[in-house]
Amino acid sequence: MIERIVIVDNVDPICFYGVNNANMQLIKNLYPKLRISARGSVIRVIGEEHDTAEFEAKIKELSNYAEQYNSLTEEVILDIVKGEAPKEQRRDGVIIYGVNGKPISARTPNQQTLVDTFAANDLTFALGPAGTGKTYIAIALAVRALKNREARKIILSRPAVEAGEKLGFLPGDMKDKIDPYLQPLYDALEDMIPAIKLKEYMETKVIQIAPLAFMRGRTLNDAIIVLDEAQNTTIHQIKMFLTRLGMNAKMIVTGDVTQIDLPRSTQSGLTQALRILDGVPGVGRIEFGRKDIVRHSLVQRIVEAYERFDREEKAAAEASRAEAIRQAAEELEDTKK
Repeated sequence: MIERIVIVDNVDPICFYGVNNANMQLIKNLYPKLRISARGSVIRVIGEEHDTAEFEAKIKELSNYAEQYNSLTEEVILDIVKGEAPKEQRRDGVIIYGVNGKPISARTPNQQTLVDTFAANDLTFALGPAGTGKTYIAIALAVRALKNREARKIILSRPAVEAGEKLGFLPGDMKDKIDPYLQPLYDALEDMIPAIKLKEYMETKVIQIAPLAFMRGRTLNDAIIVLDEAQNTTIHQIKMFLTRLGMNAKMIVTGDVTQIDLPRSTQSGLTQALRILDGVPGVGRIEFGRKDIVRHSLVQRIVEAYERFDREEKAAAEASRAEAIRQAAEELEDTKK
């Protein structure tokens, strides 16, 4: 009789062991000759060498499946233990499997273009209106890279710029003060990574979420870096951010140049960066449009209405300027007479 210790620290415990340890109980029933105990990420098994070796191999296979699909059902456990291929296999076009095994994939042609452009470039700009899934797909790509061991960490950032309202003094420590600006990033991560695993990643700084100002002075190696709401960066901020790129790292920069919340006298760093980096090798760019909006159908109509309003306002302003010029010219002619 020998004892083996199997570590399953790459997967969410609730997903792997099941609700009320149902999965673990099933595994124990499938190996009646073995004495099995599990605590946290450690599984201890005692039995004959051949049986414990087989058990260890199957547990690792189950763990890898659960990590990949964020799901482990009774049917899958039975298939893997019997040596059969699980019926649920990876679907084409799926980026990752989120919480409870939810498949996350590109839902529009431009979202798929973002996936392809990210694979081909170290810096990718994803531009377009709200609701097109720019940030969501960017974070899904970052999580996939982390799961596939293509990167050791994910760094998500946003400029801490108020969108019209003044938040004033916020209570709490620094994290409490900046979290309201970063909540959309947390929301996406919570869709993709089970809560316990996400908490672990955050505590060990495998996943880091911070305001743009906190990036200064860093060199970001072996990482996927996402800058969201980049239209609200200043010229100096975005240059600082882009030059943080280190070895074996990739960046995705998302933004909507129609929703700039900077003071009127401040130029958006994103718009300048797009002009400066146009045509630079290794830099990709995707333009999302109204047809890519994947939120409530009303969002697309709202965006269309605002675009129509902006066109009408611009046309009215141009007509007003033309009229002012005409009147000035007439007054000048009258003065000459």
